[in-house]
Amino acid sequence: MTLAERIGMLIERLASDSPRILVCIDGPDAAGKTTVADAVVRHLAVPWLRASIDGFHQPRADRVEKGSLSPAGYFHDSFNYVALTEELLFPFQAGARFVQNRVFDWRADVPVEVEPRPLADRAVLVFDGVFLLRPERRRFWDLSVYLRVPPRVVLERALVRDAGALGSSDEVRQRYEDRYLPGQALYRAECDPEGHADVLVDNSDFSNPVVIRQAPDAS
Repeated sequence: MTLAERIGMLIERLASDSPRILVCIDGPDAAGKTTVADAVVRHLAVPWLRASIDGFHQPRADRVEKGSLSPAGYFHDSFNYVALTEELLFPFQAGARFVQNRVFDWRADVPVEVEPRPLADRAVLVFDGVFLLRPERRRFWDLSVYLRVPPRVVLERALVRDAGALGSSDEVRQRYEDRYLPGQALYRAECDPEGHADVLVDNSDFSNPVVIRQAPDAS
Protein backbone atom coordinates (compact mmCIF):
# COMPACT_ATOMS: atom_id res chain seq x y z
CA MET A 1 0.00 0.00 0.00
CA THR A 2 1.37 3.42 -0.94
CA LEU A 3 1.52 6.35 1.46
CA ALA A 4 -1.21 8.14 -0.50
CA GLU A 5 -3.47 5.08 -0.31
CA ARG A 6 -2.87 4.78 3.43
CA ILE A 7 -3.72 8.42 4.09
CA GLY A 8 -6.69 8.15 1.77
CA MET A 9 -8.06 5.22 3.79
CA LEU A 10 -7.72 7.23 7.01
CA ILE A 11 -9.60 10.13 5.41
CA GLU A 12 -12.39 7.90 4.13
CA ARG A 13 -12.88 6.47 7.64
CA LEU A 14 -13.15 9.96 9.11
CA ALA A 15 -15.48 11.06 6.33
CA SER A 16 -17.87 8.21 7.12
CA ASP A 17 -18.57 9.85 10.50
CA SER A 18 -18.49 13.56 9.67
CA PRO A 19 -19.69 15.64 6.70
CA ARG A 20 -16.62 17.90 6.56
CA ILE A 21 -13.05 16.72 7.09
CA LEU A 22 -9.99 19.00 7.10
CA VAL A 23 -6.62 17.39 6.40
CA CYS A 24 -3.19 19.04 6.42
CA ILE A 25 0.06 17.85 4.89
CA ASP A 26 2.85 19.73 6.69
CA GLY A 27 6.63 19.61 6.47
CA PRO A 28 9.66 21.66 5.50
CA ASP A 29 10.23 23.20 2.09
CA ALA A 30 10.82 20.59 -0.64
CA ALA A 31 9.51 17.80 1.61
CA GLY A 32 7.07 16.59 -1.04
CA LYS A 33 3.90 18.01 0.54
CA THR A 34 2.16 19.01 -2.68
CA THR A 35 3.07 15.75 -4.37
CA VAL A 36 1.67 13.72 -1.48
CA ALA A 37 -1.50 15.83 -1.20
CA ASP A 38 -2.16 15.55 -4.95
CA ALA A 39 -1.67 11.80 -4.78
CA VAL A 40 -3.97 11.44 -1.77
CA VAL A 41 -7.00 13.03 -3.42
CA ARG A 42 -6.72 10.60 -6.34
CA HIS A 43 -7.64 7.86 -3.86
CA LEU A 44 -10.70 9.57 -2.38
CA ALA A 45 -14.26 8.59 -3.22
CA VAL A 46 -15.72 11.48 -1.18
CA PRO A 47 -15.80 14.92 -2.89
CA TRP A 48 -12.64 16.89 -2.16
CA LEU A 49 -11.07 20.33 -2.43
CA ARG A 50 -7.34 21.00 -2.73
CA ALA A 51 -5.69 24.14 -1.44
CA SER A 52 -2.24 25.27 -0.34
CA ILE A 53 -0.71 27.81 2.01
CA ASP A 54 0.92 29.24 -1.12
CA GLY A 55 -2.44 30.82 -1.93
CA PHE A 56 -2.42 32.76 1.34
CA HIS A 57 0.90 34.62 1.30
CA GLN A 58 1.34 38.07 2.74
CA PRO A 59 2.55 40.82 0.36
CA ARG A 60 6.30 40.72 -0.13
CA ALA A 61 6.82 43.95 1.85
CA ASP A 62 5.33 42.23 4.91
CA ARG A 63 7.17 38.96 4.31
CA VAL A 64 10.59 40.64 4.28
CA GLU A 65 9.97 43.37 6.83
CA LYS A 66 12.47 41.77 9.21
CA GLY A 67 14.94 41.28 6.33
CA SER A 68 14.86 39.19 3.19
CA LEU A 69 16.99 36.48 4.85
CA SER A 70 15.41 36.60 8.31
CA PRO A 71 14.41 33.17 9.68
CA ALA A 72 12.00 34.82 12.13
CA GLY A 73 10.47 36.79 9.28
CA TYR A 74 9.94 33.60 7.30
CA PHE A 75 8.32 31.81 10.23
CA HIS A 76 6.18 34.65 11.57
CA ASP A 77 5.41 36.93 8.62
CA SER A 78 5.03 34.83 5.48
CA PHE A 79 1.31 34.02 5.51
CA ASN A 80 -2.06 35.69 5.95
CA TYR A 81 -3.60 33.48 8.60
CA VAL A 82 -6.59 35.78 9.05
CA ALA A 83 -7.59 35.31 5.42
CA LEU A 84 -6.88 31.58 5.59
CA THR A 85 -9.16 31.21 8.59
CA GLU A 86 -11.96 33.54 7.49
CA GLU A 87 -12.06 32.66 3.79
CA LEU A 88 -11.40 28.92 3.91
CA LEU A 89 -11.01 27.04 7.19
CA PHE A 90 -13.94 28.41 9.20
CA PRO A 91 -16.46 28.34 6.35
CA PHE A 92 -15.38 24.90 5.16
CA GLN A 93 -15.66 23.53 8.69
CA ALA A 94 -19.07 25.17 9.17
CA GLY A 95 -20.52 23.54 6.06
CA ALA A 96 -20.44 26.51 3.66
CA ARG A 97 -21.44 25.74 0.08
CA PHE A 98 -18.75 28.02 -1.36
CA VAL A 99 -15.22 28.92 -0.13
CA GLN A 100 -12.16 30.77 -1.35
CA ASN A 101 -9.17 28.45 -1.72
CA ARG A 102 -6.74 31.17 -2.85
CA VAL A 103 -6.50 34.91 -2.19
CA PHE A 104 -2.96 35.95 -3.18
CA ASP A 105 -0.49 35.38 -6.02
CA TRP A 106 2.91 35.43 -4.34
CA ARG A 107 4.84 35.37 -7.61
CA ALA A 108 3.10 38.49 -8.96
CA ASP A 109 2.80 39.88 -5.40
CA VAL A 110 -0.84 40.87 -5.85
CA PRO A 111 -4.19 39.80 -4.38
CA VAL A 112 -6.29 37.64 -6.66
CA GLU A 113 -10.02 37.39 -7.13
CA VAL A 114 -11.05 33.88 -8.01
CA GLU A 115 -14.49 32.35 -8.25
CA PRO A 116 -15.50 30.77 -4.92
CA ARG A 117 -15.16 27.01 -5.07
CA PRO A 118 -18.45 25.07 -4.76
CA LEU A 119 -18.65 22.28 -2.21
CA ALA A 120 -20.87 19.28 -1.68
CA ASP A 121 -22.54 18.82 1.70
CA ARG A 122 -19.99 16.11 2.42
CA ALA A 123 -16.47 17.08 1.43
CA VAL A 124 -12.79 16.82 2.36
CA LEU A 125 -10.27 19.66 2.28
CA VAL A 126 -6.71 18.47 1.65
CA PHE A 127 -4.42 21.39 2.45
CA ASP A 128 -0.63 21.43 2.11
CA GLY A 129 2.00 23.86 3.30
CA VAL A 130 4.58 24.85 5.85
CA PHE A 131 3.86 25.81 9.47
CA LEU A 132 0.39 24.24 9.52
CA LEU A 133 0.74 22.76 13.01
CA ARG A 134 1.22 26.05 14.79
CA PRO A 135 -0.88 25.95 18.01
CA GLU A 136 -3.54 28.31 16.66
CA ARG A 137 -4.08 26.12 13.56
CA ARG A 138 -4.02 22.65 15.10
CA ARG A 139 -7.65 22.70 16.16
CA PHE A 140 -8.85 22.85 12.57
CA TRP A 141 -7.30 19.60 11.37
CA ASP A 142 -9.19 16.34 11.66
CA LEU A 143 -6.10 14.60 10.30
CA SER A 144 -2.58 16.01 10.23
CA VAL A 145 0.41 14.54 8.43
CA TYR A 146 3.98 15.76 8.89
CA LEU A 147 6.68 14.84 6.39
CA ARG A 148 10.09 14.67 8.05
CA VAL A 149 13.02 15.43 5.76
CA PRO A 150 16.56 16.24 7.00
CA PRO A 151 17.89 19.74 6.20
CA ARG A 152 20.64 18.25 4.01
CA VAL A 153 18.06 16.53 1.81
CA VAL A 154 15.85 19.65 1.74
CA LEU A 155 18.79 21.66 0.41
CA GLU A 156 19.72 19.01 -2.17
CA ARG A 157 16.15 19.00 -3.52
CA ALA A 158 15.90 22.78 -3.45
CA LEU A 159 19.07 23.17 -5.50
CA VAL A 160 17.40 21.14 -8.23
CA ARG A 161 13.87 22.54 -7.90
CA ASP A 162 14.37 26.23 -7.17
CA ALA A 163 17.44 27.35 -9.11
CA GLY A 164 15.34 28.55 -12.04
CA ALA A 165 12.89 30.46 -9.86
CA LEU A 166 15.51 32.04 -7.61
CA GLY A 167 18.09 32.74 -10.30
CA SER A 168 21.04 30.53 -9.41
CA SER A 169 22.23 27.69 -7.22
CA ASP A 170 24.15 30.17 -5.07
CA GLU A 171 20.96 32.15 -4.45
CA VAL A 172 19.07 29.00 -3.52
CA ARG A 173 21.80 27.92 -1.12
CA GLN A 174 21.92 31.31 0.59
CA ARG A 175 18.15 31.56 0.98
CA TYR A 176 17.83 28.06 2.37
CA GLU A 177 20.85 28.19 4.66
CA ASP A 178 20.08 31.68 5.99
CA ARG A 179 16.26 31.87 5.94
CA TYR A 180 14.26 28.74 5.17
CA LEU A 181 16.14 26.05 7.07
CA PRO A 182 16.60 28.19 10.23
CA GLY A 183 12.97 29.27 9.96
CA GLN A 184 11.92 25.63 9.94
CA ALA A 185 14.18 25.01 12.94
CA LEU A 186 12.35 27.81 14.79
CA TYR A 187 9.05 26.16 13.94
CA ARG A 188 10.15 22.77 15.20
CA ALA A 189 11.57 24.27 18.40
CA GLU A 190 8.51 26.40 19.18
CA CYS A 191 5.67 24.20 17.91
CA ASP A 192 6.89 20.56 17.84
CA PRO A 193 4.97 19.67 14.67
CA GLU A 194 6.33 16.13 14.66
CA GLY A 195 4.95 15.53 18.13
CA HIS A 196 1.52 16.92 17.29
CA ALA A 197 1.01 15.28 13.90
CA ASP A 198 -1.41 12.37 13.72
CA VAL A 199 0.83 10.71 11.14
CA LEU A 200 4.61 11.22 11.06
CA VAL A 201 6.36 10.17 7.85
CA ASP A 202 10.04 10.02 6.95
CA ASN A 203 9.94 11.29 3.37
CA SER A 204 13.70 11.46 2.85
CA ASP A 205 13.32 9.07 -0.07
CA PHE A 206 10.45 9.98 -2.38
CA SER A 207 10.30 6.42 -3.65
CA ASN A 208 10.14 4.87 -0.18
CA PRO A 209 8.30 6.99 2.41
CA VAL A 210 8.24 5.41 5.85
CA VAL A 211 5.43 5.92 8.38
CA ILE A 212 7.23 6.42 11.69
CA ARG A 213 4.19 6.94 13.88
CA GLN A 214 0.44 6.94 13.53
CA ALA A 215 -1.74 8.16 16.40
CA PRO A 216 -4.16 5.53 17.70
CA ASP A 217 -7.20 7.73 16.95
CA ALA A 218 -6.00 8.01 13.32
CA SER A 219 -6.03 4.24 12.86
